Amino acid sequence: MKVDQRKKVSAFQEQFKAEFGVGVRVYKGAKLAPDVALKSLTEKGTRGGAIDFGGGTKVKNVETAFKEEMGIKIQIENKKGALADNNATLASLKK
Repeated sequence: MKVDQRKKVSAFQEQFKAEFGVGVRVYKGAKLAPDVALKSLTEKGTRGGAIDFGGGTKVKNVETAFKEEMGIKIQIENKKGALADNNATLASLKK
């Protein structure tokens, strides 16, 4: 799945759910982000750009990539809507 900063929060969440079968939370500071383009959530000093990941990627690696590349905090959920295990792969969360 490829994500760039032009994508809106809701579109990213829908695409993530369709591809991996679980939800993802996007934050602005300590609160859930409004439905804006990801670019508007990017912290100053981060590179921005696009992030590309697949089902074999671990939860913690996706969350870290978003923080380092875009300066955006995300949390991936499990099937029950709670926070996913950081060591789980995205593909394993569907089960």
